[in-house]
Amino acid sequence: MPVATDSVSVTPAPTGLTERALGPDLARGMMLLFIALANSHYFLVGQRYVGGFPVDGSSVDDAVAWLISTFVDGRAFPMFGLLFGYGVAHIVRRNAGLGPRVVNRILRRRSLVLIVIGLLDALLFYAGDILAMYGVLLFVGILLVRRSDAWVMAVAVVFFVLNALPGVDSMSIGTAGPDAASLPPDLATMFAERAPVAALVALGGPIGFACPFAIGLWAGRRRILERPTEHRTLLRVVAAVGISVAVLGAQPAALLVAGVYDRPGDQVLQWVGPLHDATGVLGGFGYAALICLVSTRLRNRELVAAVAAVGQRSMTCYLLQSAVWFVAFTPFLLGLADELTAASTALLAAGVWVASVALAEWMRRTGRRGPFETLTRRVTYSARPS
Repeated sequence: MPVATDSVSVTPAPTGLTERALGPDLARGMMLLFIALANSHYFLVGQRYVGGFPVDGSSVDDAVAWLISTFVDGRAFPMFGLLFGYGVAHIVRRNAGLGPRVVNRILRRRSLVLIVIGLLDALLFYAGDILAMYGVLLFVGILLVRRSDAWVMAVAVVFFVLNALPGVDSMSIGTAGPDAASLPPDLATMFAERAPVAALVALGGPIGFACPFAIGLWAGRRRILERPTEHRTLLRVVAAVGISVAVLGAQPAALLVAGVYDRPGDQVLQWVGPLHDATGVLGGFGYAALICLVSTRLRNRELVAAVAAVGQRSMTCYLLQSAVWFVAFTPFLLGLADELTAASTALLAAGVWVASVALAEWMRRTGRRGPFETLTRRVTYSARPS
């Protein structure tokens, strides 16, 4: 198994801010904009829904729904999974000198803190939190970190195929909108409804993200995103093919969401969702490749540094989004779910991301890590060789 070992630590330690590669951090920072756009529209209240969008809006809302379905939904989270697996490979490589037992202990502790923070976020703020799911994925994924490349790629292929299997339910069409877990009428209902949803997402979610995680491990072993100039041809191919396939593969779902055509029969519909999701995985890879290529040309620009600062504090900025969704959409708080549209919600999502860029840039300039990154590192690297 070709694992880079040109830099290993002798004690458990995270990567310092000045040591981090720009490409992966820039990708994480941009990814959080996509995640804000992907998550926020599921809160909206309407008369009828297609693919998580109310379909009784204006033509502007339909256009926004098409854009998000084409370029964001099902594309942001695979990029998240890829970068998560890539980060795990970096942890393994950086601490390889400590031996497998200590490295596994570091990964298990990281898994635990993700599960705890994620479950708290799901119960208190956002029912669809994915941090706990990534914690579970990491706990199981420890079995892969020292497997051969052939094993890792086989796992990626198997789970890619599983998630591409046809099913009518994968493209929801009907009158059911946000449930009580997303829009609880009171605190008691909130906790009662969110507990089973949080468990389901945490335990079932890894099935959908095992493929990007495995590809991230493979790429991390080769430091592809950290050294884009050395892998320029590969990244160009992945960016061009992945994004093109994702855009084309999204059209049956995106045009349906935008109201361009009516609901097809079940024989057709059963392929619409899986095609959208499967090509979206490739699109997530393409986005990561493109952003890392761009990072080689924009390295010294202030805006790039600010977006990369979001990537360095991605957990804190992600949880900030959860808090905003809670305040904005919860019926017993601002209750904007039946006031906003697809277009105005997209503006809200973009505004939240811009605010996180400003916050992360302030932290960068003042030499501060994100509070949740600090907590994660303290728990993760409290392991000591035995």
